[in-house]
Amino acid sequence: MACTTILVGKKASYDGSTMIARTEDSQSGVFTPKEFLVVTPEDQPRHYQSVLSNFSIDLPDNPLRYTSVPDALGKDGIWGEAGINSANVAMSATETITTNARVLGADPLVKDGFGEEDMLTLVLPYIKTAREGVLRLGQLLETYGTYESNGIAFSDTEEIWWLVTIGLQDVFQTMPMLLTQTNLVSITMSLKIQTTILPHQTFETSLINIT
Repeated sequence: MACTTILVGKKASYDGSTMIARTEDSQSGVFTPKEFLVVTPEDQPRHYQSVLSNFSIDLPDNPLRYTSVPDALGKDGIWGEAGINSANVAMSATETITTNARVLGADPLVKDGFGEEDMLTLVLPYIKTAREGVLRLGQLLETYGTYESNGIAFSDTEEIWWLVTIGLQDVFQTMPMLLTQTNLVSITMSLKIQTTILPHQTFETSLINIT
């Protein structure tokens, strides 16, 4: 099965809770062992170096405790993938997506930016709401760029946000209803979208139904 993300907002769940979930796929015939970790503030790195690119960054000195499900072998980097921090904010990173040549011509990918390998470690320990997750990841993408296109989910008790990366620009959406996202297609029900495009901070709201 391809990577598949399900986002359930407060208006779609029976009890008004928010839920995000995702499967992680792998190449045919390849199995990547995972492990479940609880990362304490003392264990969080203060300097981060990617394995798959030349990206490196100094991290803040006030991380929260958080969970992570990284690759057990670690040969290709951390790949934290999903977790919840001590502020009860959840993050799923990432749903691999694609784009077209016209978009990449206007906003190309960045070879020495960061990618799925890095995102959870760079963001989840430093946010206290889903909205803060979007802003932190968006600021990092504006500054350093990414070498791949991805979809990333954030949730707290009130909101779900879905962020889609391109090169140096990003599109954010709030999710009050229901979204199913795969590598290939999105299926939505009465999805009210609030879109933010960095770096110009343009906001717009629309209603989309896709089958």
